[in-house]
Amino acid sequence: MQKPPLDPDVADLAPTDSMLTPYDHEHLITYLRLLDADAEGANWEEVAQIVLHIDPEREPHRARRAYKSHLNRAKWMTEYGHGHLLRGEIPSLN
Repeated sequence: MQKPPLDPDVADLAPTDSMLTPYDHEHLITYLRLLDADAEGANWEEVAQIVLHIDPEREPHRARRAYKSHLNRAKWMTEYGHGHLLRGEIPSLN
């Protein structure tokens, strides 16, 4: 399995597919960072700036939407997506 990048750029919205996507694989570390920040009660604006690379002062709506979308996907990964990973259902990054 190819290792996901440590700090990839993010889309404005995370996927909502019921299966893993190449985007999910590429953003596994992003999802983990979001889950850690959420568990620690971190300020969403700081997380958007640091993890998602979106400035919430310049683009408040985009930052909030991206943050919520990616955090929701990260939580989906903990409930459903990890099962796909454990079964070796890794989407191609090509």
